[in-house]
Amino acid sequence: MSKIDVLVVGGGGREHALVWKIAQSPLVEKVYCAPGNGGTANEEKTINVPIGVDKFEELSRFALEKKIALVVIGPDNPLADGIVDHMEAKGLKVFGPDQAGAKLESSKSHAKNILVELGIPTARFAVFQDKTSALNFASENEWARVVKEDGLALGKGVVVCDTIKEVEDALSKMFGGNAKDSSATKNIVVVEDRLQGEELSLFLLSDGKNTLTLAACQDHKRRFDGDTGPNTGGMGAYSPVPLYEKYKEVIEKQVVEPIQRALKNGSLKYKGVLFIGILMQDDIPYVLEFNARFGDPETQALMPRLKSDIVPALLASAEGTLDQVKLDWDTRFSCCVVACADKYPESSSKGETIEIGELPEDTYIFHAGTAIANDVVTTNGGRVLAVVSLHEAPEKAQQNAYLALKNVSFKGIDYRKDIAWRVATKCHSR
Repeated sequence: MSKIDVLVVGGGGREHALVWKIAQSPLVEKVYCAPGNGGTANEEKTINVPIGVDKFEELSRFALEKKIALVVIGPDNPLADGIVDHMEAKGLKVFGPDQAGAKLESSKSHAKNILVELGIPTARFAVFQDKTSALNFASENEWARVVKEDGLALGKGVVVCDTIKEVEDALSKMFGGNAKDSSATKNIVVVEDRLQGEELSLFLLSDGKNTLTLAACQDHKRRFDGDTGPNTGGMGAYSPVPLYEKYKEVIEKQVVEPIQRALKNGSLKYKGVLFIGILMQDDIPYVLEFNARFGDPETQALMPRLKSDIVPALLASAEGTLDQVKLDWDTRFSCCVVACADKYPESSSKGETIEIGELPEDTYIFHAGTAIANDVVTTNGGRVLAVVSLHEAPEKAQQNAYLALKNVSFKGIDYRKDIAWRVATKCHSR
């Protein structure tokens, strides 16, 4: 069998981790990454392509010219805007949901309605198109303290509130015309119950009929130690998750099986990877959100644990043969810590030289907001890179990740010192 070329669309940490894993496949000759980053530029078998993720026609033309056998879509925006529909119409094989499928992420109100239809546990909620109605509802219902923008918001469109004043502030911002991107559904918010419990992230591959459950992760969304501060795109993650192992059967029965049934009977149409954000409260797996793509930084934590070749699974998802695929996972613990600009998420870093020293064994660096200028890797974003370490002991994996970070430097570097605190109790100061 001749080797294939793969195109990965995106330029963040998730895409670097996917490129790194795809490049290891004996089935693959070359991996192109558009636009890529400073890390993908130096990855084995990989070539960066300077085409933006929103340039559907250019990307399609490139893929056809290079006879790309599989296109893997990383970020949410192009999925919401219909990149898969565009590419498949050109005859390309694409991993990712079409625009209708991606609506599970691009519209939170749509996702909530699907959850209700499928009988999957989710927080009680109400949908509003004006600030006054939403605020009145929250004032009358003390439980309604989570405010969500309906559309895409770079992982920052959810505000968890303690007081009605915080609810009002969140609503003022969301109805103030500050939608974060063109795919956001303007002037719609979801107000929902503030559940109390521990969260986990679960990924399902789907080929439209069959699903394959990947390993679970736990993300750290809040910016600062102790899970405080604003929500971010994610400050770190770890895998496996003891919470998932404890509740695996109930999650399978109440979340995964209803999705599988809906795919089989055609009431749900979805191909690609489905990210399911779950919160366990009173032994019930409440689904907080769907994402229509691999998570970031969860992908960085997951890929080093995946012992199997990922390419057959991605191809099977696109071709409808996922029932023939099994994946083997490393039993070791993975700890992923994100290094960011000190003012993130308010602002990012650009043009600062990044220096990386020696890394401990089984430790990896995945670039996110980086670029190459005059053969030097520099900062180019808010979340700059992630350090991931594998070890049998959670404490050792955590320790090695922080040891590695001491050998990474750029002006204004910052990171949380307590990633994986639930399973490894030590904290690490710089």
